[in-house]
Amino acid sequence: MDASLRNDLLTLQRGEITEQQIYQHLARRLKDANNRTILERMAAEEQRHYSILRRHTGVEVAPQRWRVWLYCSLALLFGLTFTLKHMERGEDRARRRYESLAAQIPEATEIALDEKNHERQVLGLLDEERLRYTGSIVLGLNDALVELTGVLAGLTLALQNTRLIALTGLITGISAALSMACSEYLSTKNDPGQDGQPRTAALYTGCAYIVTVILLVAPFFLLGHYLLCLLASLLMAIAIIAGFNYYLCVAQDLDFTARFREMVTLSLGVAVLSFVLGYLARLVLGVNL
Repeated sequence: MDASLRNDLLTLQRGEITEQQIYQHLARRLKDANNRTILERMAAEEQRHYSILRRHTGVEVAPQRWRVWLYCSLALLFGLTFTLKHMERGEDRARRRYESLAAQIPEATEIALDEKNHERQVLGLLDEERLRYTGSIVLGLNDALVELTGVLAGLTLALQNTRLIALTGLITGISAALSMACSEYLSTKNDPGQDGQPRTAALYTGCAYIVTVILLVAPFFLLGHYLLCLLASLLMAIAIIAGFNYYLCVAQDLDFTARFREMVTLSLGVAVLSFVLGYLARLVLGVNL
């Protein structure tokens, strides 16, 4: 075996044992028996791949501990499904390597097929609460973004006082969050087609709304000039939209670009319109603060 082939196999071998360790660590944390079984099956599959490669290299390799720690931390922050599908997205390079080694290592084709098909099918069996309530999260997040960017833009030209804008925006946003949570509770409770719990759906909607409100209003407490605050708030809105859509698109295999463009257009369109209305209201009513 030449040095180049051996290095490729050792790199792949390290990747397999690292992923086996990640799946194993995550499985130990799970209370849900179905999800735990799925991860144990995936860990066993990676262990089998590792053993095949070890027979060719003749050596044991240690897992990359930093990757194990990183993905276990991501699972705590963003959930199991997002983390595992994010891992899967990064495995294309490994699959291509296996396919290129098929002529020299007969088992490489089998491993490549496992990486391409088996894990995607198994990941589809995962059941995670936060993904069952994605609709409630989207409702709270999207409504907060559209409504509050509009409110803040309108208030910015009408009031031109950062503290007053922040206070008004915060009160408006929290009131709207409570109202939206109540509406989601009643909607889920009275809709026979909904399979979620009304209280949980309301909680997800309300929390998503309030967190968004706090992030959008924060610049008006922290910065000086009201126009700079508005710009920072709009940039924060774009960042929230990008972050949430990336999470959603990875977890649910959706198209990022179309969803991101749609939400940005809605939020910024409402903000621009409200900004103009705020200016006109100030001009027509002759209000000066």
